[in-house]
Amino acid sequence: MTARTAGRRPSVSRLTVLYDAQCSLCVHLRQWLIRQRQLVPLDLVPAGSAEAHRRFPVLDHSATLEEITVIGDGGQVYRSTSAWIVCLWALAEHRPKSHWLTTPAGRPFARATVLAAAKYRSLTAAPCGADGGGECAVPGPEPGR
Repeated sequence: MTARTAGRRPSVSRLTVLYDAQCSLCVHLRQWLIRQRQLVPLDLVPAGSAEAHRRFPVLDHSATLEEITVIGDGGQVYRSTSAWIVCLWALAEHRPKSHWLTTPAGRPFARATVLAAAKYRSLTAAPCGADGGGECAVPGPEPGR
């Protein structure tokens, strides 16, 4: 540790967001993140993909399919509510909101939002492997509609 970094956490200059590419909500949020002005560049990589395994060989990749995981270029790992907050922190228009979400007043709101998203996801996507083929199903329009 140098005198310059003594006592400080390493800064984050790039984040990798591992998202469930089989989840319609996750894919929608991925598209939204891409359209935002980023103060910290976001790499969006499908969770459990060959690319995710290549970048993060020691990560528990099955856990990344259960909840959003964000990895900082300094090795920081954020999951669930903290992952969403760090994603907002990376965005120009949402950084002030991310700071508020880390306060005692904001943290319950952030947690409730993540729980609501998880509930929506559980209601709209079949569990992985439910079709016997080991794939995650994403609901689509009914045939004939």
